Amino acid sequence: MPDIPWSTPTPPAPGSEVYVMASRFETETLLGAFRFFLKAPGIIRQIRSAPGAHGVALRARIFSRTFLTLSAWQDRDALYRFAASEPHRSSSRAAAAFMRESAFTFWTAPASGLPVAWAEAERRLAEQQARS
Repeated sequence: MPDIPWSTPTPPAPGSEVYVMASRFETETLLGAFRFFLKAPGIIRQIRSAPGAHGVALRARIFSRTFLTLSAWQDRDALYRFAASEPHRSSSRAAAAFMRESAFTFWTAPASGLPVAWAEAERRLAEQQARS
């Protein structure tokens, strides 16, 4: 399946730092993966219009039932406001019913480092998983 490439809804201020989140989701079933994938474009659109969003991308591996997300935010509060807003909030709760595993990692980065490379996100997720 094609990835949804990095997009920049609002460029960060030059010289600023951004709050980055990477996530990995694995669904229990292939049906769950299709359900997750069908919801993804709506959530990506929501991020693109969210206050404080500086970037978003999705890596979808439907037949492996695995999804990676990557986003950059003005600060932690901007990310948390987005996560608590609709439709993300309801979609997250509904998706929990068909998730096998989820992992999240957060860090700050210079705005000049955007977009973050998938390899960096995957490395940080692997480190997070090893600590758990």
